Amino acid sequence: MSYVIKLAFKINAVDHPKKRGLHNKTMPLMGGLSIYLGFTVSIVIIAFLNRHILNTQFIGFIVASTIIIVGGILDDIKDLRAYQKLAFQIIASLIVIGSGTSIDSILYPVYFDLNIYLNYLLTIFWIVGFTNAVNLVDGVDGLAAGISTISSFFLMILCILTGDTLLSILFTSALAGSCLGFLPRNFSPAEIFMGDTGSTFLGFVLSVTSIMGVFKSYALVSIAIISLAIALPVFDTLFAIVRRGLTGKPIMKADRGHLHHKLLDSGLSHKSTVLILYGLSFLGGLMSLTIAFKNIVAFILILILILVATIMVYTYNKRTK
Repeated sequence: MSYVIKLAFKINAVDHPKKRGLHNKTMPLMGGLSIYLGFTVSIVIIAFLNRHILNTQFIGFIVASTIIIVGGILDDIKDLRAYQKLAFQIIASLIVIGSGTSIDSILYPVYFDLNIYLNYLLTIFWIVGFTNAVNLVDGVDGLAAGISTISSFFLMILCILTGDTLLSILFTSALAGSCLGFLPRNFSPAEIFMGDTGSTFLGFVLSVTSIMGVFKSYALVSIAIISLAIALPVFDTLFAIVRRGLTGKPIMKADRGHLHHKLLDSGLSHKSTVLILYGLSFLGGLMSLTIAFKNIVAFILILILILVATIMVYTYNKRTK
């Protein structure tokens, strides 16, 4: 990690203090490079020990994730425009599709196979959307790394219990481990930020893994389960899009309207804010398991807990204004 910090300062991949920021000193970015290296080295070693997973899907994923990392590093250094970031993500998505990972059929309400154009469009939309969802919630020390750890953990459980591919289990477990290794240096007060290098990589891995494992076809139940397993970035992004659309602001323009900003503005500390959001992410993961295994009672109880927690946060926010 120390080498990555030194490299970030050397190539000027740093975040200077700004109005909507939460730090008053220059911070090194590109911490996601250490997550990528830890993740990639571990899965490559396992792939060479277990050669039957060293297939086209695996190689395509490695190439595509490397493109995402390159785009993230360039963004951390040069602050790329939105269309330039999108270009890297679409290229990476096309490589994933070309290697054999895609959404290939509709399961609800009536089963039918997708033609190649819809296949490509839905898969690209899914990958790009989830990639940017994690990027948008990376606004507080340790938040993106922590919720990605939780999300990876629940996706791994879903993959194991539903008997999905070894690749999806390998990727989710490796991602959880890599995030946990990075988290101590990123939790408040952070020594390094993951930057777009890390946040886009985490979102990319989660999105591809959700297609590769758990549910390989596109169904409303599948969307619900996967979205709940990685609930926080998904719903925070949807609210951000609606919020900016209603106020006439560009969708890609940053603001202080995210849930973590609201909690901080209510008077909560960085650590308290992150821990609350970890809890919400964990509850979302539990809900995904209850839906997947049709435990309606557990689902209702967890939903009530989330509603109560939301009301408590809202009430606290109103009283502290």
